[in-house]
Amino acid sequence: MTSETTEKSKKTTVHPTETWVYFALIICAAITYYAMPTPLQPPHGEAPSIQHVFYYGWLTAVSTGIGAIPLAFAPNLASYWVGISNSIAAGMMIAASYSLVHEGCNFEDPKDTSELSVLVRTGIGAVIGLLFINVTERVLADYEDLSIGGLGGADAKRAFLIFFVMTLHSFSEGVGIGVSFGGSHGSELGVFISASLAVHNIPEGLAMAVTLMPRGTSLLTAMVWAVLTSVPQPLMAVPAYEFVHHFIPVLPAGLGFAGGAMAWVAVFELLKEAIEDSGLLTAGVVSSLSLVGMWFLQNVIDGESRS
Repeated sequence: MTSETTEKSKKTTVHPTETWVYFALIICAAITYYAMPTPLQPPHGEAPSIQHVFYYGWLTAVSTGIGAIPLAFAPNLASYWVGISNSIAAGMMIAASYSLVHEGCNFEDPKDTSELSVLVRTGIGAVIGLLFINVTERVLADYEDLSIGGLGGADAKRAFLIFFVMTLHSFSEGVGIGVSFGGSHGSELGVFISASLAVHNIPEGLAMAVTLMPRGTSLLTAMVWAVLTSVPQPLMAVPAYEFVHHFIPVLPAGLGFAGGAMAWVAVFELLKEAIEDSGLLTAGVVSSLSLVGMWFLQNVIDGESRS
């Protein structure tokens, strides 16, 4: 058996679901049930409670796990199809990166009192995000025994980077949820924005799953890791709701940071491996189609939220 065949067999080995995953699923179910506010919809004309803000942020986090479900029917893929999966994930992440930077550059809010323009703040955040992920990669290069989701070595490092940038991205989304609940029409707008983000999070969960499952991670493990990337959303929504004036000025920088970090991983990690596994033409076409599809979905969601 050649080293290449051995490497491929490692990628398609099915790892059993780890015990901690079952505990995590039980905790998720418990939070979903016991944290539910009464009434579920914030009363019209009244300020939403902290419980409402947290719960809707929590629902957006849970929705991320749905993205792993389509891969339940094809958890183990040949090297070529792993490349296709990486191309899809790269296209999604490039589109999301563009959306984040675009949102930061066009950010407007009367409560934004910063003397720096949103373009400068977004640009600074994007550059820091690119540099931060580059440094993170160099640090991870010293840890050959890194393990995540049943993966090891290079696969674990790539999965960790994607997990990391999606988690950073969730911080800004959590702030957005909290801010949306804070306006004069927060009871209605906050619920709608949360629903939009929940739909948006599904393909983000898919991007995480296509990195883990084709390499042998179980469906439940991939779902839990996907949900964990969005846990900052409910955690950040509450303080953002309470201290919205303090979060507004730094939001463009946060959007730029997440966008820059996501772009680095998409281009220099996912797309690079996709080209190695599936070829330049195939990876280019698939990632482009994925990018356009994700971009279209995001524009539909944004259009609905603004109408």
